[in-house]
Amino acid sequence: MLIELGSLSATRRHQYLQYAVAPRPICFASTINAKGEVNLSPFSFFNMFSSTPPILIFSPSRRVRDNTVKHTLENVLEVPEVVINIVDYSMVQQVSLASCEYGKGVDEFMKAGFTPEPASRIQPPMVKESKIRMECKVQEVKPLGAEGGAGNLVICEVLCMHIADEILDQGGMIDQRKLKHVARLGGDWYCAIDESTLFEVEKPNTHTGIGVDALPASIRLSPVLTGNHLGQLGNVSDVPHIDPGFQDERLTQIILYYSITPEEMDKVLHHYAAELLAKGKVREAWQVLLAQA
Repeated sequence: MLIELGSLSATRRHQYLQYAVAPRPICFASTINAKGEVNLSPFSFFNMFSSTPPILIFSPSRRVRDNTVKHTLENVLEVPEVVINIVDYSMVQQVSLASCEYGKGVDEFMKAGFTPEPASRIQPPMVKESKIRMECKVQEVKPLGAEGGAGNLVICEVLCMHIADEILDQGGMIDQRKLKHVARLGGDWYCAIDESTLFEVEKPNTHTGIGVDALPASIRLSPVLTGNHLGQLGNVSDVPHIDPGFQDERLTQIILYYSITPEEMDKVLHHYAAELLAKGKVREAWQVLLAQA
C-alpha cells in the first residue's frame, strides 16, 4: 500500500506516523509560567540530539482537533526552563493521567499524584518519583507550522542531571537492566523494557565488518539464516578460518550422523549456527558453518 501523506486528513496522517515511528521515549515535562503556575505533561515526540552541548528536543504539537496550543508550550515561551523527567514502568499510569487536558492553572502534580521537588538551578519543580531528572534551559522554540498537528520544537540544553542511586552500577553508570524504561507507540499502545526484552548488538567501533556481500555464497544464500544472522556473521574484520583446536560435541555428532547426506547436514549445521548466533556466539557459529560439506 502506498500512502500519499498530503492526501490524508491531519488525524489520519497523525495516526499512521505515530504507529510507524515507534517506540518513542517519553519526555515528562514540568514547566512554570510567569505567574508561578506549574504544568506537568508527557510528550513522546522527544529524543536526544547532541551530547556536546547536551541537547534534548521535545515537541508539544498543536492539537489536531482544534488547533489550540498546550500549556507546556505557553509556559516555556514565558519562562524558558523545563525539567525533563524520564518515565519508567512504575509511573506510567500516573503519567498518562497527567496528559488529561486540565484547565489552565490546574496542578497536574496533584491530579496525577506526583511529588514536586525543588530543582537546583531552574524554577520548575522536578518529579520526585522519576529516577532520572534533567534540569534544562530552553535555547529555542521553533514552530514547524500553524495548522493542527504542527510541532513546536523545544530545544533544551541540559544543565544537570539527578539520577537515583538504585539504578547505578558499581562504576556509577546507569544500568539499563535496572531502569525499567517505557516507550510510546500508536494509539493506546506502550511497551515496557526489562531484562527479558533487552539484548546487545555488537557495534563495529574498532574494526570494519567484512559485510554480508563478502560471506561465502553457501552462507549468504542460506534458507535457514535470517538477515540478522547474516549481519552478525558479516560483522567480523576477516573471514575466519577453520580452527583445528575448536571442539564441539554437538558439531561432531552432526558430522558423523549426516556424513552420507551432505545437503541435510548443511541444513542442520545452519540451524545449529542460528542457535549459537541467538546466544551471541559468533565465533562458534562461524566454526560450525565452516564445517559444511
